Amino acid sequence: MTKDLFSGGKRLDGRGLDELRPLTIKAAVLNKAEGSAYVEWGGNKILAAVYGPRECIPRHDMDPYRAVLRCRYRMSPFASKDEHGRSGPNRRATELSKVIRETFENVVLLEQFPKTQIEIFVEVLQADGGSRCASVVAASVALADAGIPMKDMVSAVAVGMINGKMALDLTGAEDNFGESDIPVAVAARNKDVLLFQMDGELTKEQVNEALRMAVKASDEIHAKQVAALMEVYESKMAAQGGNSD
Repeated sequence: MTKDLFSGGKRLDGRGLDELRPLTIKAAVLNKAEGSAYVEWGGNKILAAVYGPRECIPRHDMDPYRAVLRCRYRMSPFASKDEHGRSGPNRRATELSKVIRETFENVVLLEQFPKTQIEIFVEVLQADGGSRCASVVAASVALADAGIPMKDMVSAVAVGMINGKMALDLTGAEDNFGESDIPVAVAARNKDVLLFQMDGELTKEQVNEALRMAVKASDEIHAKQVAALMEVYESKMAAQGGNSD
């Protein structure tokens, strides 16, 4: 099914091909979690929480040499009109839980916490294309907020082909009616690609263009992640200064 995803030379939401949707990130939004983050990105609203390092349960899963990293991604039943928004476990939630866990296994220094577990919980409150990338962004901030040592922060964004043109940060409509979708997660400093998935068929040149767009956008996303963490840090420092007087 083909649908015109452009109007007046721009995408339907008014963006250019290489523009991100509005992105807001807040850290330390939950009192009971070691670390947490809330992300509003376009029509997405994502909440992430991190617990641990703590005792590994069940104990037979314990690794004597490193922490066990667990992740649970869940889309709330009211998050989306499509079938993925139904309540209860489903294949998509299982897949994305695995994808997010494997992404962070590359950067979290698990060997510093043997015989423990670190848990990442991601709750999608509202979805409109790119929820897995928004979840990675939220989880990265939540891990940093928890003080979990990592080699690097992780940013993520989807790039895809719509009406024959490569576009950054696809909306739900662009994802559904476009020709391809490529979620990409990137380490902030060395630009290592930690997640790369592709739906649809693209040439080598098109894939390279998609990667270039994702890596360039990751700098803007990373800056907002850092700003969210700095806001929390500065708030705590100000509070400590006030209490010492």
